[in-house]
Amino acid sequence: MTGPSPIAPALALVELDSIAIGIEVGDAMAKRSPIDVLYAGTVHPGKYLVLVGGAVADVEEALDAGRAVAGSSILDTVLLADVHPDVVAALRGQRRPEASEALGVIETQTVAAIIEAADAGVKGARARLLELRLADDIGGKAYLLFGGPVADVEAAVEIGQASIGAADRAIARVIPQLHAEMRANLEADARFRERLGSSPEAS
Repeated sequence: MTGPSPIAPALALVELDSIAIGIEVGDAMAKRSPIDVLYAGTVHPGKYLVLVGGAVADVEEALDAGRAVAGSSILDTVLLADVHPDVVAALRGQRRPEASEALGVIETQTVAAIIEAADAGVKGARARLLELRLADDIGGKAYLLFGGPVADVEAAVEIGQASIGAADRAIARVIPQLHAEMRANLEADARFRERLGSSPEAS
């Protein structure tokens, strides 16, 4: 069996507030240039994402086509000409739970912003990208987790937050020596209802 098609070297994502227009945007992007992969679908709360990957020029052209069709329905976009493989793995749902000296958290209002922050952070510092959570079950927000030595995590968080511009677009924290019980909660399932259901007291 073959695995999923690679999203490389370039990635672009368009985030929209309309499902109908989002479908139209995805169609326009696919028709404009010979992109290698296209993934599109809904996320909470009624947003629509279109992600494309392939050669840089093709992805740039597809993004231009998507923007032209989307108009004011665009919430956010990101274009990464050389997306880091760890970001692609995290987008596909890979989680890397580990006990690190520090945990870095960046929270954003859009999926596009967190992808940009993740890519900048792992490229600019030696911290490891542990997880990406994208929109569903968190009201359309997104967040990432970095792990590693304190100085490396601080650098990744600073670089990631700076990459998305205005300070009000992200909330960031670095937590040295995360408590073991908090780490267990994050590694098992960050959703509160799921954590309650899995606790010994609930049985």
